[in-house]
Amino acid sequence: MLEVRGLCASYGRISILTGVTFDVQQGEIVGVLGHNGMGKTTLMKTLMGFVPATACTITFDGVDLTHAPTHARAQAGIGYVPQGREIFPRLSVRDNLRMGAAGNGSERQAIVDSVLADFPLLARLMDRQGGTLSGGEQQILAIARALCARPKLMLLDEPTEGIQPSIIDAIAEALQMLQSSRGLTIVLVEQHLEFVAQLSRRVLVIQKGAIVNELDAARLHDAQVVDEIVGIGH
Repeated sequence: MLEVRGLCASYGRISILTGVTFDVQQGEIVGVLGHNGMGKTTLMKTLMGFVPATACTITFDGVDLTHAPTHARAQAGIGYVPQGREIFPRLSVRDNLRMGAAGNGSERQAIVDSVLADFPLLARLMDRQGGTLSGGEQQILAIARALCARPKLMLLDEPTEGIQPSIIDAIAEALQMLQSSRGLTIVLVEQHLEFVAQLSRRVLVIQKGAIVNELDAARLHDAQVVDEIVGIGH
């Protein structure tokens, strides 16, 4: 579904991504691990078009999106949940979801209802402002809002950051269900190793802006592998 070849990106004269190459199959969940500052968030932003690529080819679902603007990538079926969630804090939960479904016209309410069925926690919070929710509730709202655009591929950047364990479990269960029932494809940047191991089949390791290793996610349960290959402690 997603083919990335030689992806490079920089902030001014500072090079961040240096030839990232990888593939993601339809219906697959792929984890991306690495130390802070290795380019994980820049990778997600560049795939979504927020950071311009200086060299690469990006093909999604058979379409070349290398030079496509962000809105065209969203219309093609790529959803993005950024680090920090970035919900609309002064809008209600209902209106956050409606904003996510805004491009679907007359089907908007039906789409919101469908997403609420997948995330019932939000049903009792519909009239609350997004900014008044807990961190975990905001993260669920951010994921649900992205799903309202009916993406084929979701880019998730640190979805467990600052969230209580019970919400992490709920998010993992929801994502597994969406993968199995809807065939949702996910690229997951995450530091929470158990979360990555639970969801992903394979994991890409990024160092200094390049993919340097790939391993079966089951190996994340091996502390020696994590220390030697991934470089992130449990």
